[in-house]
Amino acid sequence: MLFFTLCVALLITGYFTYGKVVENIFGIEPDRPTPCSTMEDGCDYISMPTWKVFFIQLLDIAGIGPIFGPILAALYGPVALIWIVIGCIFAGAVHDFFSGMLSVRSKGQSIPEVVGDFLGMSARQVMRLFSVILLLLVGVVFVLSPAKLLNNMTGINTQVLVGLIFVYYFAATILPIDKIIGRLYPIFGALLLFMSFGVLAGLFFSSSVSVLPNLDFFTNTHPSDKPIWPLLFITLSCGAISGFHSTQSPLMARCIRNESKGRLVFYGAMIAEGIIALIWATAGLSFYDSPEALNAVIASGSPSAVVNEVCNTLLGPLGGFLAVMGVVILPITSGDTAFRSTRLIIAETFKMEQKLPVKRLLIAVPLFVIAFVISTQDFAVIWRYFGWSNQTLATLVLWSAAVFLVQNNKFHWIASIPATFMTSVIFAFILQAKIGFGLPVMISNITGGVVAIVVFAVFLFYAFRQKSNALSVS
Repeated sequence: MLFFTLCVALLITGYFTYGKVVENIFGIEPDRPTPCSTMEDGCDYISMPTWKVFFIQLLDIAGIGPIFGPILAALYGPVALIWIVIGCIFAGAVHDFFSGMLSVRSKGQSIPEVVGDFLGMSARQVMRLFSVILLLLVGVVFVLSPAKLLNNMTGINTQVLVGLIFVYYFAATILPIDKIIGRLYPIFGALLLFMSFGVLAGLFFSSSVSVLPNLDFFTNTHPSDKPIWPLLFITLSCGAISGFHSTQSPLMARCIRNESKGRLVFYGAMIAEGIIALIWATAGLSFYDSPEALNAVIASGSPSAVVNEVCNTLLGPLGGFLAVMGVVILPITSGDTAFRSTRLIIAETFKMEQKLPVKRLLIAVPLFVIAFVISTQDFAVIWRYFGWSNQTLATLVLWSAAVFLVQNNKFHWIASIPATFMTSVIFAFILQAKIGFGLPVMISNITGGVVAIVVFAVFLFYAFRQKSNALSVS
């Protein structure tokens, strides 16, 4: 219990200390008009209260990631808790802050346009394709996973539930953001808080559960002996660092009223997600007697089976039902905005103004037809690339932030160091993974480290050139 409390305290302290450092280095301008005031269109650019923007951002980025990811990461042992704290403060929250605030400074543009501004047109085109595919996969999965959970709870036909969720997603994609998302998310937020803190209270007050009985950080406990490096950093994305978040932050960049609220909305929402991830990683490490027992439940029905068992055991039938409903709500609140983000990226790519409903329908209708077709296929092979693609996206966003800081003669290390770390992770993973090149672990890890060092050296050379050019001009 003491170690868990320490981890939460570190995350909160990180928000007030390192988050303030990041904010100061970025250089917020409270008097600078934000997109919701300069580009208000009654649909996507709408001014909303900060508390509502915060909740929408949190629910947008959360999904099932900070629940399922930490449960899977718990198989590796308590080292997962350390990665949540360090990753969240120094990588994930920095990534989310810059993806949101750079979008604010870029008239609310989506992340491919923001990255393209700093890494060039080739990066922009890659990011456009990358983001659309990633968001489509997320959207489809976040139709199927809540539908299956609801089917288990209610017995209603899964295909009927899929249809109903698609109808909701379609409405949330084309209607003004304050009509459905802005009204429902506060209610969903209350469910999320109940689910998270209900499970936490159940863990702490249960007489049959010992909280974090094993704090051996140097032993890999994964039943299949999968290597911590780099798999832990791919498996545990939401709650530490996740590229998906950068596709969601521009939605709230279009609604935030003042740059001074950016730290709360973007950095703060990530810290809140980190706390949720800590709760579920702790549940995975505490509720079961061994990693093998946890793995057996996961194998029998995915991490959702763990959620169901933990919630019903700790909170009873009613509390368990409400908690599982919270888990159902989480993917839905990311699925709707995944499709909304996709619409906006496509609109920006083809320069299609979105103020008129007919313009939104021109994109949304074929988009959902494609999504429905994907939902009927076995796209398991494509989905296996999601974890790597997600962290590659996060890496590109961090490098974009680093370039922005260099171009503005600011302290780039807050972005370039985590970007280098993640570069090593994504290269090591794709080199050794079966879906990649299948190289031996040692070779892939060393090569990943070398690639990261080379990329970092190239970046430092670029930073030196920028500084030299600035001095010569002055």
